[in-house]
Amino acid sequence: MAKVLVVDDAQFMRMRAVKLLTQNGYECIEAENGIEAVDKYKSERPDAVMLDITMPDMDGLEALKQIQKIDSNAKVAMVTAMGQQSIVIEAIKAGAKDFVVKPFDPNRVLAAVQKMIG
Repeated sequence: MAKVLVVDDAQFMRMRAVKLLTQNGYECIEAENGIEAVDKYKSERPDAVMLDITMPDMDGLEALKQIQKIDSNAKVAMVTAMGQQSIVIEAIKAGAKDFVVKPFDPNRVLAAVQKMIG
């Protein structure tokens, strides 16, 4: 069973994503900010990461860069609100594999995870 780290400061968004992914056979770990995401990545070594961009303490872009330092093969999809295209481009350049726009379409989330895990 593939393990997915779901990172979002909004508990409701994490809950929605975790419910969707667990119903589709994935094991999920949660983090509510970038610092926690980096720590959980180190300890859990998930197969994929769904990473929100806008969060307190450490944003998703910085968390992505930290995760890439730990594992250059990390499979990370950024989760973004509309209007953050420039940040998404920067994230892709920094190593993100995909992105999902909020409010997310369940099929789009599943497609992003399947694409990352292969």
